[in-house]
Amino acid sequence: MTKPKIIVHMHTSLNGKINGPHLQTEESRASQIEYYNLFLGPDPFYRDHSGWLSGSTTSEVNFTHYKEPDLDLDAKDVPPGDFLAEHDETIHYFAIDRAGKLAWSRNTITYFDTSAHVVEIVPAGVSNAYKDFLRRMNVSYIIAGEEELDFAVAISKIQKIYGKDQLLLNGGGGVNWSLLKQGLVDEVSIVMTPVADGSTESASLFDGNPKYNDDGPVGFELINTKKLPDGSVWLRYNVK
Repeated sequence: MTKPKIIVHMHTSLNGKINGPHLQTEESRASQIEYYNLFLGPDPFYRDHSGWLSGSTTSEVNFTHYKEPDLDLDAKDVPPGDFLAEHDETIHYFAIDRAGKLAWSRNTITYFDTSAHVVEIVPAGVSNAYKDFLRRMNVSYIIAGEEELDFAVAISKIQKIYGKDQLLLNGGGGVNWSLLKQGLVDEVSIVMTPVADGSTESASLFDGNPKYNDDGPVGFELINTKKLPDGSVWLRYNVK
């Protein structure tokens, strides 16, 4: 299977944080719009993609809010393989879910002016009850790996099913680092807002997890820098 170009596209504070108190500032809100416009706005720079990929923590914080899915433990066995629900949206939110725990209340998410169809990325080993839940919610899912999630398979299947040459990876820091360390990331795009906060609990652009990867450094090559109208800076790098 072929692989689309993977672009880590993130909005960060001046000190590299992707969440925390700085997000509530006027500066951060302005640069979030610039960040959004680069891949989902009316004239985006990144346009040859079918949506963006995020980790389970990002989904829980922003969309499912740590609720429990409504599982039917007596559900009949679902058919094997992927489930592609009917939907009208042309943009997709690909949600990584290693454990089958995200409790979607609908099959779309809304981000600024974009409505995106939810597509779960799960290993085959998630429970039948959870797959049944996704089907009942009309949430699509793609099987990638058996007991453990296989990112390379997931990315290739996304390209095969949705037919685009780019895939945006929009955090969190753990999934960004995992795909980077597996050699799957081609480019890093950062919209850096001119604000910082001193929180020690915030996630960063890349966060290692010894369960999945090592913390050895990775080098980058600068492609371009650009000052954006709000005063933030857009940085683009190739992965060495």
